[in-house]
Amino acid sequence: MEQEKLIEQLLEEKKYIQVKETLSQMNEVDVAELLKPYDDHMTLLLFRMLPKDLAAEVFAYFTPEQQLGIISSVTNKELGTILDELFFDDMIDLIEEMPANIVNKILTHATKEERELINEFLRYPADSAGSLMTIEYVDLKKYMTVKQAMDHIKATGLNKETIYTCYVTDRNRILLGIVSLRTLVISDEDEKIEDIMETDIIKINTHDDQEEIANIFRKYGFLALPVVDKEGRLTGIITVDDIMDVISQEATEDFQKMAAMAPSDEEYLDASIFKLARNRLPWLLVLMISATFTGRIMSRYENMLVASAVLATFIPMLMDTGGNAGSQSSTLIIRGLATGDIEPGDGFKILFKEFFVSFIVGITLALTNFVRLILIEKIGIWVALTVSTALLVTVIVSKLVGGILPIFAKKLKMDPAIMAGPLITTIVDALSLITYFSIAKAILGL
Repeated sequence: MEQEKLIEQLLEEKKYIQVKETLSQMNEVDVAELLKPYDDHMTLLLFRMLPKDLAAEVFAYFTPEQQLGIISSVTNKELGTILDELFFDDMIDLIEEMPANIVNKILTHATKEERELINEFLRYPADSAGSLMTIEYVDLKKYMTVKQAMDHIKATGLNKETIYTCYVTDRNRILLGIVSLRTLVISDEDEKIEDIMETDIIKINTHDDQEEIANIFRKYGFLALPVVDKEGRLTGIITVDDIMDVISQEATEDFQKMAAMAPSDEEYLDASIFKLARNRLPWLLVLMISATFTGRIMSRYENMLVASAVLATFIPMLMDTGGNAGSQSSTLIIRGLATGDIEPGDGFKILFKEFFVSFIVGITLALTNFVRLILIEKIGIWVALTVSTALLVTVIVSKLVGGILPIFAKKLKMDPAIMAGPLITTIVDALSLITYFSIAKAILGL
């Protein structure tokens, strides 16, 4: 905040040399954040003040809209300088976000080899390891000595995404092992790489899903993971900074789906009103139509409500409690599936656990409710028993449904997040009413 105020003050005073010096001493992430509120003209003015290497790093953190504005405004020479400094995976991300005319402008600055690599990368599915990986890694040969390996890292490491983990390949690029920079530093100079490398490697395939990859990073705490093709050839690596973006994106998507909205990559304030409405409307229509089932259930038992009008006063409480109970279970299971703590094959374990959890919760709520109805509401004992019994059964059914539906979705290759919030509530509402009226008919004889 202090840096923002300082930059604004310097700009007002037209002290551009001081602005340039201040920006050049800042972190690239902070500079990108600082430039975000400015219009295209001011963003370009400040961007041109940045040193060449810092400008490329800041450019990688810009939003697609800011990147488009910069590319459209700079000269071909300036664009070439930016692209030369960008890491390869950042260039792929850029190309995927830009319109065709801008992509053509970018590709004119790429060599033939780079264009071939870019086309290869763009053929990978959008959410796969191939679309996330970078080719800027340090590769070593098993016959190298530690001294040769260190010399190689010093010569090439400046342009690599990471040097902390090096990858040992043969002449056909088959991944043989990995060796950490720490191991190289503490080993004797004459030792061979094949004698110190680790051959028990955790690796991923180019077509593995990004959510599975994120789980591997979370589980093992890696800084980078090698990506191989079906022949076992090293194709690239994925670094932790790239996977952090994926984790954030997947979490955002899950929250949107759990709230019955279509996922969107756009930030809320950047999205248009019509796009926000379009993302929300389809699920709301589905839920509205599905909610008519509850109305039909109530109309079916209309005579029962007429005979005992007091029963109607407890319907909102039962439906709300059932919806809340189901949402609690579904949220825990969806989160467990996302982190890998729960597998689709754990369905029976989940049913077993949720049944006993729901029984304890349901008994507590039912007894509390029974006492409240008798002592405070002065309701008849048989009506109180009906409502409390229905509450117990509703909680049990709701938690079982909330626990098993995400597992069912996962087995059908669907995103479990859709089985949450509004959808669970709609299903549970119908089940709660059927349970309530069935118990009322049995106990009260209506």
